[in-house]
Amino acid sequence: MKIGTPQIYMRMLILVCFLLTGTAAIAQQGKSAAEKAGDRLQVLIPLAGYGTTFIMDDTEGRTQFYKSFFTNLGITYTLKYSINDPRPEGQGGHSFPSGHTSAAFQGAAFIQVRYGWAYGIPAYLGAAYVGYSRIEGETDRHFVDEVIAGAVIGTLSSYYFTTPYKGLIIT
Repeated sequence: MKIGTPQIYMRMLILVCFLLTGTAAIAQQGKSAAEKAGDRLQVLIPLAGYGTTFIMDDTEGRTQFYKSFFTNLGITYTLKYSINDPRPEGQGGHSFPSGHTSAAFQGAAFIQVRYGWAYGIPAYLGAAYVGYSRIEGETDRHFVDEVIAGAVIGTLSSYYFTTPYKGLIIT
């Protein structure tokens, strides 16, 4: 297998996912199962979309991913630090909007718009679970409106910059 082939990138993506999952598990002592899963999915969903651009040798898609990812990140963190809402559990601020949810929905929307609903539906289900994991009873990291705002920001950032892959018709 040559360096630079899609198979090499896919293997690197899988290795990174395993490393992130292992690191997250070590750093998350005392967190609920829902919160741990949400922490992992908020990274893995966008990573799956980004990794797919390498597998498909989709340089145009990769550029679109960068634009939507960094727009989402910029808007989310600008709002977090300018609004500085307190968190429901009383541990710190920067609660509005949910960064976990915006990251997950940015990735899910990118996958759906670029590669179609067949891949987008599972990604959106995962992203919805991330949102749930942020408001779930033991977690209590966000209010519902903060999660909805994160989902809207993430989704719109991908819808704005992403086009279907090679003329794929989205139905």
